[in-house]
Amino acid sequence: MTGDDPIGAGHAPGSDRPDPPSDSNDDATRADAGTLRKISPGPVEDRVPAVRPTSDAEAREAFIAKLGFPLDGFQLEAMDALDADHSVLVSAPTGSGKTLVADYAAARAHGRGGKTFYTTPIKALSNQKHAELAERYGPGRVGLLTGDVSHQPHAPIVVMTTEVLRNMLFSRSSMLEGLQVVVLDEVHYLQDPYRGSVWEEVLVLAPASIQFVSLSATVHNAKDFGRWLTTVRGETKVVVERHRPVTLHHHFAVAERGRDDLAVLPLLRHGKPNPDGLAIDERHRKNPRHRYRTPRRSEVVGYLAEAGLLPAITFIFSRAACDDATRQCLRDGLRLTSPEERVRIREVTEESVDRLSDDDLRTLGYGEFSSALEMGIAPHHAGLVPAFRQAVERCFTEGLLKVVFATETLALGINMPARTVVVERFAKFRGSDTSALDSGEYQQLTGRAGRRGIDTVGHAMVLWSASTPFATVARTALAPAPNLMSSFHPTYNLAVNLVRRWSREESYALLEASYGQWQAPADSVSLVALLERRLAILEDRGCLDGWELTAKGRILASVYHESDLLVTEALSSGLLDAIEPAELAAVVSAFTFEARRADGAEPQPRSRRAQERLAGIADLNGAIRHDERRVGLRRTRKIDGGLARAVEAWAKGSTLHAVLRETDVAPGDFVRNIRQLNDLLRQIGEIAPVVGTRDAAATALSLVRRGVVASDDLVLGGFPLPEPQQT
Repeated sequence: MTGDDPIGAGHAPGSDRPDPPSDSNDDATRADAGTLRKISPGPVEDRVPAVRPTSDAEAREAFIAKLGFPLDGFQLEAMDALDADHSVLVSAPTGSGKTLVADYAAARAHGRGGKTFYTTPIKALSNQKHAELAERYGPGRVGLLTGDVSHQPHAPIVVMTTEVLRNMLFSRSSMLEGLQVVVLDEVHYLQDPYRGSVWEEVLVLAPASIQFVSLSATVHNAKDFGRWLTTVRGETKVVVERHRPVTLHHHFAVAERGRDDLAVLPLLRHGKPNPDGLAIDERHRKNPRHRYRTPRRSEVVGYLAEAGLLPAITFIFSRAACDDATRQCLRDGLRLTSPEERVRIREVTEESVDRLSDDDLRTLGYGEFSSALEMGIAPHHAGLVPAFRQAVERCFTEGLLKVVFATETLALGINMPARTVVVERFAKFRGSDTSALDSGEYQQLTGRAGRRGIDTVGHAMVLWSASTPFATVARTALAPAPNLMSSFHPTYNLAVNLVRRWSREESYALLEASYGQWQAPADSVSLVALLERRLAILEDRGCLDGWELTAKGRILASVYHESDLLVTEALSSGLLDAIEPAELAAVVSAFTFEARRADGAEPQPRSRRAQERLAGIADLNGAIRHDERRVGLRRTRKIDGGLARAVEAWAKGSTLHAVLRETDVAPGDFVRNIRQLNDLLRQIGEIAPVVGTRDAAATALSLVRRGVVASDDLVLGGFPLPEPQQT
């Protein structure tokens, strides 16, 4: 539901490529591998009493009794479907309570003595959901599996990134035994161009006995998606909720040069674009030199504070701008916290960074960061190290922070609702050009506005800019949610796993069952044809012999990475053999690192041998891309050695300060990239043909997992975990 009311009086004047998720792929079925950080001391069944099976009626009654609030109609409708043993798709706005349906499915399976896998698209969401479920069921009953952490993988409820489950299905893991429910949180992620295929692979490959709970943001074609789900998962109930639990009012703010105040007017009036805003467009069109300007950040914060509309999240599609906005508000003297709040902020912040050394804190600018938090203002973006982001999230959740300047990654599912959401610019850079937000993106951002049970109304405010007319913003706010579109494409790893597990005819049938093929226009190239092109390249490169895997193909079947074939070729050609662990870490980082901007020569590792290996891999990379271009396939991305020098130094024990001097990568990016490197090193440690390479990978992994990289792994969801063992 939306509203047209203004939030305060005001005059009507005469108005980089997105941060990649921090997860990496993981073959969780090898939880006993020495290089995977195994935290659990033993099977959870030995330590947790068996659950007495209960009837569905008993489970439902007990579940509802513990909630303490009445359920909405769509939640009850979804629970009815689950009790009828149907799968369910819930499409609902952010903050509407759709995850409660998933929680009920988990409780129902738990009561029957079965297992639930709760999958999320990003590691931050996995950690958050692990904490929520561990608090409800007890820490001994909830596990966590991500790219580099295996915590109680045999628990009755396991939270994991979606790739983990996909890899289990490929390997036919014994951990799938007893699995009754799979939750696909943020299932609309299947349209992600880089990772979306994983969701479809899970839905198509999972055993028929498993009940799926798919949770999606509001999408226009939910019923069509549900019809497809029924074809692959059996009877699937589609539950669509369009009503927001907290009414949302949309606003537009504009200022004029030479004046210190700003005008705030309703974006909509009677369900249509506000004529006063359209008049601003007309005046600016006739006289582009009109004195309109974008309101200053401190002006907006001051206005919201005076109108009682804090806390607020301001979305800015630039990390540097988030940091600049925080500094600007501090320079302007904004102080939004009480003395008592500042004491508590200091406590929370110090707890969050407790595992970082004093030297690292100095390098990370902790003094300035903590000072801003104590004033009630903070940035939030992927360039911050996890401990800093955790401090912001905890302080905001406790109501201590009043303003957070964030990139759009905050809108991907992390539970940080606010009273008001501000969109500073209505356009974002998309890798090659800049374009206005679409209705789905706008809904995702503004979904954070309005705290259920606290606010009766949430507020969304868009700031004027010369590049985005008022009419464009209003039309977007009124537009229906976009359609959910498949991004499915067969990868090399999928191709060899199809060969390994299924006949040619069965493999074709699996591809034809995908949502990508369901949506494909009649005149498009079929997924089977794309698979055949992959298979042809694999046979040419010695990974296949007809419909049989070769030794090289078996290696490829266990490489879960976007550059899967390139990694396999590097392993098979000896380019990763006979080098020191630090050199290996540097070379392997070229597979996982991707610079946010291509703006200069890559700093080379100091080791001449590492330089030579990188050159050899670059040649392999070029040859594979040539083959792909020849047959019309999406090309493997180019390797990027831009972090190799820094990784080499880190593996040799350099300080964080010294390492960051070697690169222009932000501290948070460095941590995220090292974690992705960890996952690939772990895989190499398990599958490399040469024993010495496996040993070097294990050693390299122990060398790079230290300090700021490992610090926030020691606690998950508030429950302390054992220190990682050095190997």
